[in-house]
Amino acid sequence: MQKPLLKTSMHPFPYTIGAHETLPRATAVMREHSIRHLPVTEAGEIVGILSQRDIRLAQSLTNLIKEDAELTVGEVCTRDPYVVDINMPLNIVLSEMSAMHIGSVLVTRNDKLVGIFTTTDACRIFGEHLRRQFGETPTEPEIA
Repeated sequence: MQKPLLKTSMHPFPYTIGAHETLPRATAVMREHSIRHLPVTEAGEIVGILSQRDIRLAQSLTNLIKEDAELTVGEVCTRDPYVVDINMPLNIVLSEMSAMHIGSVLVTRNDKLVGIFTTTDACRIFGEHLRRQFGETPTEPEIA
């Protein structure tokens, strides 16, 4: 059996946000699409990743410093995110995510963003693996 590749489990065509956008705009995009991570781009290139945690931290610090400050996504995002090729083996990506304590991976093909893989995706595929391995159990909670 061949090891699964990242491309089998990622979310293709992720939503992105420009580095010049405001945090309220980023929050609105995340809320609208029920996501927690946004790849950040500038001139079509990946420059970072913005998480809900990044936004909360920036907002709490901004409130301590100056209430009317309006930071941009580029000022708050994590620069140099973990970026891997679409054909990377999934086990390597999962091990690296665990070792680096990160919640998302940006996926590229020929240096262009084509997907995102998050800890939520990892939990989903592990749950699917367990169901295939052991079957459904009567005590499993229903997911609404």
